[in-house]
This record gives sequence, structure tokens and C-alpha cells, in this order.
Amino acid sequence: MAAPGVIAAVIPPLEDRPIKNTIVLFDVDETLTPARLGASKEMLSLLSHLRQHVAIGFVGGSDLNKQQEQLGIPAGNVPVTTLFDFCFSENGLTAYRMGVPLASTSFIKWIGEDKYKKLASWILHYIADLDIPVKRGTFIEFRNGMINVSPIGRNATKQERDDYQKYDLQHHIRETMVKKLQEAFPGSGLKYSIGGQISFDVFPEGWDKRYCLGHLEAEGKREGGINYDTIHFFGDKTMEGGNDYELYNDPRTIGHSVEGPADTMKQLRELFPQIAQEARLG
Repeated sequence: MAAPGVIAAVIPPLEDRPIKNTIVLFDVDETLTPARLGASKEMLSLLSHLRQHVAIGFVGGSDLNKQQEQLGIPAGNVPVTTLFDFCFSENGLTAYRMGVPLASTSFIKWIGEDKYKKLASWILHYIADLDIPVKRGTFIEFRNGMINVSPIGRNATKQERDDYQKYDLQHHIRETMVKKLQEAFPGSGLKYSIGGQISFDVFPEGWDKRYCLGHLEAEGKREGGINYDTIHFFGDKTMEGGNDYELYNDPRTIGHSVEGPADTMKQLRELFPQIAQEARLG
């Protein structure tokens, strides 16, 4: 069963949305959902009402399967690409418009196998020598447009993730590792971005979350497309070094820094009061 009000409504075409030339983009972890957990029915309902008025999209560093787990499954196991007008997985390196895939880009083609092997070997040696309270598994997650590196390992439980986050804030494990990587691979063209509780992303310069804006610019140039000249972006890791920082501070966007899903909903209701009223009545 779908969450109430999530997919029952008929979604108007993009060109018929009442708030013209505007799109609202969201980070996923700690913006729409708790870290690596599912979205609440309240959040999904609010997004559904918002979509009646304005285009919406998500911009996540993870792959589409994880966004399906966090957003599609809680909505009744429907494809996440049906819940948003634009889906930008891996910062937009894998992208969908109204459920139809857009052109994608590959990290491994960009870096080459030999350079990638050197990078991966360095990371695994570094993590092997780390003295941290807990290590699990999947220290490098290979994605289409980037790699995700986790000193504790992505197989950690929710409690282990929570504990590691506190440890990392105190001992700066990820921050230090990023600095060592920058020293080890100078002039590599790689960018490092800390996000979520336990990991950081590694990708080519320019392939941060701003990458998705290229898709929106292309949308304005396509026949029948829409020129989105007002782009709202909600994210939690908006501090320098966070994986929302670049998109939040880009002059093409209006940035909204949040402190979790509840704060996202609060700010949305303040920004779009009519939609908040509809959601309450619904």
C-alpha cells in the first residue's frame, strides 16, 4: 500500500505547475530522511502536495537503489522516479526526468583502470592501519560516477553508525584522511566531499552536486522544456567540506540549510504556506 496521499493524486504536467519556472531540489540523507533510513509518511505527503504546485527533485550522492530504499519503498514500493520530476542520483551522474533516463557519465572511464587501482590500494592500506573502535566491511563502494569511502565500512549497523559519527566528530578521522589523500594525489583532478555519518565521496572536480544543474540548463534548451530560473535547494551538509556546500552556495540556487527532516518540513511550510494548509486538510 502506498503512503496516504503520496501517489494517489494526478500530477500536473511540468508546464502546468502553478509556480512557474521554479524547481525545489532536496538532498536525501538528513534532509528528506534520517541517515540511511526511510522517509516518513508526513514527509512523503508534503512532497506530494508540493509537487502539485512546483517541480521537485532530489540530488543524492548515493546510487538509485539506495534512494529507492529510502523514498520509493516507504511510499508503497513504487519506483522513486515516479515520486519526483527530476531524480539526480550520484549528484546527477545518473539522472531521470519524469521517469525517463538522461545521459549518464562514468567515473572509471574518466580516471582509467590503472589510476583507479592506485587510488583504491592507497585507501585500503590507509584504512587497514587506522586504529578506530569498530571496523566492518565495504570500505570502498564503487558507483557509476564516484567512489564512496567509509573508514568504518558501510556494513555498519545503525547504532555503529551513530557511535562512529560521534567518534569522527571528536577525532576528525574522515577530515584527516581527506587531507592525506590530497597530499598523496596532488594534481589528480579529484574532489573529496564529506557527507552522511560515516563516509566521504571521491569524484572528479566539477562532479559535485552542482553537476545536476547542467541537466536543468539542458532542460531549458530542449523543445518544450522549461527554463528553471528559480532553483531552491535544501541540504544539511552545507558547511565547507560538506557534500551540499557547493550547490548550496552556487549563485544559481537559493540555498536552505536544514538540521534534519523535521526542519525541512518546517521550512517548506514557511516557504509555501498554501501547500502546508493543503497538506493539513488532506
